[in-house]
Amino acid sequence: MTAAYGESADELSELVDAILRNDLASFTRLVFAEVTPGVELVWGGYLDLICATMAKVVSGETRNLIITIAPRHLKSICVSVALTAFFLGHNPTAEVLAVSYGQELAKTFAEYTRMVMVSAFYERIFATRLAPRQPVHALRTVQGGIRRATSIDGAATGIGADLMVFDDPQKPNEALSDAIRRSTNQAYENTFLSRRNDPATCRTVIVMQRLHEDDFVGHVLGLGGDWELLNLPAIAEEDEAYPYDTLLGPQVFRRAAGCALHPKRVPLAELDRIRARMGEARWAAQYMQRPAPAGGGLVKADWFKRYAAVDLPTAFSRVVQSWDTASTIAQWSDFSVCTTWGIKDGRIYLLNVFRERLLYPGLKRAVIEQMAIHGATEVLIEDHASGTALIQELRAAGHGKVRGRKPSGDKQMRMANQTAQIENGNVYIPAEAHWLAEYLHELTVFPNGKYDDQVDSTSQALDAIGNPQIKGGAYLEIARRSNEANGRARHKAPHKLEYQPGSIEWAAEQAALKAAKDAEGGLPMAA
Repeated sequence: MTAAYGESADELSELVDAILRNDLASFTRLVFAEVTPGVELVWGGYLDLICATMAKVVSGETRNLIITIAPRHLKSICVSVALTAFFLGHNPTAEVLAVSYGQELAKTFAEYTRMVMVSAFYERIFATRLAPRQPVHALRTVQGGIRRATSIDGAATGIGADLMVFDDPQKPNEALSDAIRRSTNQAYENTFLSRRNDPATCRTVIVMQRLHEDDFVGHVLGLGGDWELLNLPAIAEEDEAYPYDTLLGPQVFRRAAGCALHPKRVPLAELDRIRARMGEARWAAQYMQRPAPAGGGLVKADWFKRYAAVDLPTAFSRVVQSWDTASTIAQWSDFSVCTTWGIKDGRIYLLNVFRERLLYPGLKRAVIEQMAIHGATEVLIEDHASGTALIQELRAAGHGKVRGRKPSGDKQMRMANQTAQIENGNVYIPAEAHWLAEYLHELTVFPNGKYDDQVDSTSQALDAIGNPQIKGGAYLEIARRSNEANGRARHKAPHKLEYQPGSIEWAAEQAALKAAKDAEGGLPMAA
């Protein structure tokens, strides 16, 4: 080391050590060199921002921090390794709990942290020392502090924490499982929240790629609390400017719309290849930190036609209500939804959405009330589990308009079968309604959203109403498939199949009949 500006080598060395001790970004650079020897560090400006944001956690200015960022952007080195070692350097008696989705991953980060804390540079700048012969999952300091490593589903009994770090608490290929996602989400509030030594001072940092609208981050934010959120999509969707503080004074991380987060390490061309390979839904969640792609689900908002109240017909040929209820008695805390639809001249108008959490007696009353309010001519309830009992009780009470519907296929298939009606411009929604934003959000993020009760109610209604018009290539394809299906049916059975009016099969059959009659100069298909 060469002294400069009249400083001695010792003075310069002390200055460098002071910078490393007080600047998390500078410290992180040396951490990277320590745990990945021989690998060139390609630094990005966003890393300065991340380190400055985490430094506020160390100082106590920020207690709860969430960082959402794409994979392969050095987040784990920064958070699981550098932050935990830096925190113990300043707080040698503190208890740190580092959590990842798997024990092996947590162990790897713990091994890296131990490498840092026994390194020459760390022992030079901090007085914190690791006790000898410590298991990697519980690195104790001679001053009485500890860094524990565990998985999200690992044991945490008897563990306390002054700093909790959750680094990828959910495995990407498991986050779409409702059961696994629910289990890891509940671990946060049922297990880890009780591990805080002092809830008023304990710091919590969560860093991960978004995976689902109701992933770990979505769940934690839904619980409320004072969280600082740093959201860093792989490609900026708008111009960004993030101010932050450093030892040299205020700085600003800027990025123009369309720019990659780390162009030298993950350039736009590579991001384009990743996007093409993984598909829009996963790309939107994991790289853009938007768990549901904007306009990229099964249904697009601009497919719906809009109507003003003055444009509604004075009367409808049918008024159909479709109910989606909880599937079991244990789930009456879920939402029950009723969508009300008016049908006139081939147009389908969404008139109202009723959505509330109801116990069974309240649900039964609500069905009767909504039927009366909107003058329903048909009331559809899924004939399954608790819906079966509801149908039987209502019909026994004289409500003959109630009809049971047995679903076919899974939720996505049922909604996918109805998207043509919406895309073809047959479905109208109001220009304004207090429930409209929530309704459109759920439909356009499906199947990646947290809720799907309004989706289920909609698909059930549209299936019952039928497809009054089929256009263009879709019309020809349905006619072709229907002809093929009917041909196969004639070979297999002597009788003609009868489809339920309004079903997809019925619509296809009617389309085929129209095509045949048009070819022969016959009359057009009846509506």
